[in-house]
Amino acid sequence: MRRLFLAIALCFGSALSAPAQEMQQILQIHADEVSKPSRKSVGALLEDLSASGLPQVTEFLEEWAARNVWKRDDGVFFIATAQGDELSLRDIDTGDQTTAAKSGFTNLKPNGGVRRVIGTALVQFQLEDPDLNRRETAVVSIARRPDASQLAPLLASIDGEPDAALKARKTQLANFLTARFGETPEARIAAIESLSEDTSVEARSVLNQILTATPGVATTTPEGNIARILDPGQAPDAFYDLLVEAQLAPQLTPPSVIRAALEDNIQDGLVGGIPLVQLSSNASRERAYAQLSSDGIVPPLVTAATRDTALSLHVFYELYAEDDPTITDAAQTALASVEQRVGVAQTVDLALDGLSLASIYFLAAIGLAITFGVMGVINMAHGEFIMMGAYTGYVVQLFIPDYTISILVALPLAFAVTFGAGVAMERLVIRHLYHRPLETLLATFGISVALQQLAKNIFGTQARPLTSPDWLDGAWVFSDVIQVSYIRIAIFVLALIFLTLIVFVLKRTRLGLEVRAVTQNPGMAASMGINPDRINMLTFGLGSGIAGIAGVAIGLYAKVTSEMGSEYIVQSFMTVVVGGVGNVWGTLAGASMIGFLQKGIEWLNPSNTLAAQTYMILFIILFIQFRPKGIVAPKGRAAAD
Repeated sequence: MRRLFLAIALCFGSALSAPAQEMQQILQIHADEVSKPSRKSVGALLEDLSASGLPQVTEFLEEWAARNVWKRDDGVFFIATAQGDELSLRDIDTGDQTTAAKSGFTNLKPNGGVRRVIGTALVQFQLEDPDLNRRETAVVSIARRPDASQLAPLLASIDGEPDAALKARKTQLANFLTARFGETPEARIAAIESLSEDTSVEARSVLNQILTATPGVATTTPEGNIARILDPGQAPDAFYDLLVEAQLAPQLTPPSVIRAALEDNIQDGLVGGIPLVQLSSNASRERAYAQLSSDGIVPPLVTAATRDTALSLHVFYELYAEDDPTITDAAQTALASVEQRVGVAQTVDLALDGLSLASIYFLAAIGLAITFGVMGVINMAHGEFIMMGAYTGYVVQLFIPDYTISILVALPLAFAVTFGAGVAMERLVIRHLYHRPLETLLATFGISVALQQLAKNIFGTQARPLTSPDWLDGAWVFSDVIQVSYIRIAIFVLALIFLTLIVFVLKRTRLGLEVRAVTQNPGMAASMGINPDRINMLTFGLGSGIAGIAGVAIGLYAKVTSEMGSEYIVQSFMTVVVGGVGNVWGTLAGASMIGFLQKGIEWLNPSNTLAAQTYMILFIILFIQFRPKGIVAPKGRAAAD
């Protein structure tokens, strides 16, 4: 069979000097093979089709495998599809279409084995088909079911491949096949060594297939390419089961069998010559059973001691399916190198995930850091400002279908909406509760519940979509291990922009100067003509507006619901407290610490994210015990409070 496919590959690409034949003529010569094919007889037909060089060969094989070839009563073959009692016929050579009654035709239905042979041969034809889609389909088919017969035609098709991407894929796939099915050990080892830098799943799969080993047991160490000698002492029962399966040892006699045998052979208060009153221990029951066994009444007794003796008399091993040890040694070395690279890549990927999560927490917490740090207000409704920003983005998309424009409009609009809501909240509620933290906490918690219910009344309880633009779809793929979604990259960039803007506002503008003055000494700031009441109002509005923008960013990948803010309020407070109250750089440090810590714990315990969050909170509690003022200690009024 392999010689057949090599012949197909060698003959397909070149024009022959023999007179041109029509496809129908070739099929008539092999009419029996077409009508009633078998895996053995179909080879001659495939060889002649390959040698013909006819362009319609590929299509015919596809239709034949799909059972769309029909034979007319006079022996002529057609490609046809049934339409009720009629057939829509297509001439195999000219492609002319006609219709005819189904009664004069027979549908040819090759069995599964023949279709597999046709499919394998079809791949060889498709590799050099003028149609790019067919060539790509052939490569996908080879990758899905690699076989030694596919290596030669795949190599032959590489040089003439006009598409650069497909040529690279063919080269990579040929390297995989050479590593497994190369004709010489030298060629295989060279291909295996080239895989030592390939961290793809396919490359690792190829190496693992080369290193496939099967367990075995023998009385002496067998010949062959031994992968490893196993120690039966680590799991004696499991290894003894291998002996039993290999019929090299009898099964252990379980206590239930011993007890049943003793009960069935009680005579005059004795069993095996031992009084019943003495059968209170396992050792005495085994002695009685052994006596019955020596009398030929019950099968032989097989105990743990028998098991251990049998294990010591046998060798347990794993034998490579690959006979050549030089090839398996090269595969082991390459796989060790790949696993090391994969470990490094996983570390980088985990760090990128932590950085992405830190960006999200920073956006969610920076507004809270401003209000909590400057004003000392515990705003439990901060999460609802995030929710309001997300819903603002959703409403904008209802009116602006272009997602890119809608996001650009939603960001400033969300800031305006939540800025106004924050100012209103400060003027109506917060200003009356300064220096009363418990009342502030209860009031803002009540406002958060009211805002959630208001959102449910307006938008319902179902999640609403906040669709990202097409250019944010997908991910930036570095390798099979490292990839970052474009949305998270955009959120990271947005976090950097906000960090720059906030630092600029606080350090380079009059508002920032007044905010810092009020933060450090509100009495002195008031004596210098600064209105602390106005600064508190603007500061609270600024923090709320930033939360609204964060809501738009978070809503691009998270569900937009009335409860979405509550999912970030705890992390936001932890970020602010751990980083240092009222400090932008402290918030950045806190977000980074919590983001990386959470991803690290999730990596250690991936099956339980709730437990990971619990461990993270416990760690933060311990951290605050040793550094109660956070990573970056606050100054001014926040420090005094």
